[in-house]
Amino acid sequence: MLILTRKLGESITIGDDIKITVLEFQGKQVKLGIIAPKNIKIHREEVYEKIQARNVEASKVSKHELIEAAQKWRYSLESSRFQERFTTKKETNEKTE
Repeated sequence: MLILTRKLGESITIGDDIKITVLEFQGKQVKLGIIAPKNIKIHREEVYEKIQARNVEASKVSKHELIEAAQKWRYSLESSRFQERFTTKKETNEKTE
């Protein structure tokens, strides 16, 4: 871990695109200003940990749910193939009439 000391109004730069500035002190709290590209996600640590925990929970899928999803996907593929064949045959019949 890199440890730096900064005074009010001083900044830290990370790479070419990120700048962190000490804006204010209030008791034991420090207010920071962060300038970063929009594609960089910035969260307080406790919020980031909750997001990570929710992502882990969301990624847990039972074997039964996987089988059910695969069956639905297979059915939708077969259904669309049938519709394509039916539509192609119907169009061919209309053209020959």
